[in-house]
Amino acid sequence: MKRTVLLAAGLLAMASPVFAQTPAAAAAPGPFDAATAAAPANLREGAMVIKWKADGSYDTLRPGTNRLMCYDQSGDAGEQPISSQCTSVGNLDRVKQNKIYEAKIADRTAREAALTELEKAGTRVKPEFGSVFYTRQGKDATAMRLHVTIAVPNATAASLGIPDNNKMGGAYIMGAGTTAAHIMTPGS
Repeated sequence: MKRTVLLAAGLLAMASPVFAQTPAAAAAPGPFDAATAAAPANLREGAMVIKWKADGSYDTLRPGTNRLMCYDQSGDAGEQPISSQCTSVGNLDRVKQNKIYEAKIADRTAREAALTELEKAGTRVKPEFGSVFYTRQGKDATAMRLHVTIAVPNATAASLGIPDNNKMGGAYIMGAGTTAAHIMTPGS
């Protein structure tokens, strides 16, 4: 239990200073900037870049040299005008399942109900334990938000030793006891 909390704290400590963009990167936009915008600066260059299709398949736009995969979600149903996400390549099947259901069921409440049924049936794909999801979204370039979560499928507040709400002001678990369980990081 303590190791899991230390792992999460370590991931947060390592991730927080790497979101700043170097002057060279800011000055020279590249073809994959929209997709990799959510990635920490030290992982951005080596991230795999993919483009999701409605059927859950994807095209690899750039192979990666690390375990991070990124994709631009701008223009997808229910997404902000500017939206990108990066996570571990170990989460490809989880994200694929999400994308299929997003394309199939537009209504968020109905989609969540369908995914809950998959959870109950034991067919909901689990994300990689300890993997990070970096999401950058906004209505325009002046209103951007970076949101960072750490996947801890089936973990609970008791198993991790962290609260299940944000009342303490620090990290907490959401979706406890499900495959969607994740650590919310304050300030993101």
